[in-house]
Amino acid sequence: MVSSKKEFEITKTEEEWRKILTPEQYRVMREHGTERACTSPLDKQYTEGTYVCAACGQPLFTSKTKFNSATGWPSFFQPIEGAIGTNIDKSFSMTRTEVHCSRCGGHLGHVFDDGPAPTGKRYCMNGVSLNFIPD
Repeated sequence: MVSSKKEFEITKTEEEWRKILTPEQYRVMREHGTERACTSPLDKQYTEGTYVCAACGQPLFTSKTKFNSATGWPSFFQPIEGAIGTNIDKSFSMTRTEVHCSRCGGHLGHVFDDGPAPTGKRYCMNGVSLNFIPD
């Protein structure tokens, strides 16, 4: 992957990340894994609130930008300004845009150009990378 930002405000050793993340969160957020589709309760969460980074608590998305993409992962058409960073991901013989938390670098998912108006973007996020805080 080509990183758009090499240093983050919050940095920890891999051992420190392992202590605060579940094994699945660590696999997804620190090793750029993907959770199985349709396994996150956040996929069908439509209560008003804010989705924050599971690793550092930074607000990433609001419920106002969430939509049902029918992909099996929580999807949003726009992040909170400044909350995310992106990298070029050339794994699996394809080129995608990886999305990470701008504060800690935790892998969140990918963004695609097949979302709804007004942005046309689909931020397809791993639910284990997010925590939901209701309003």
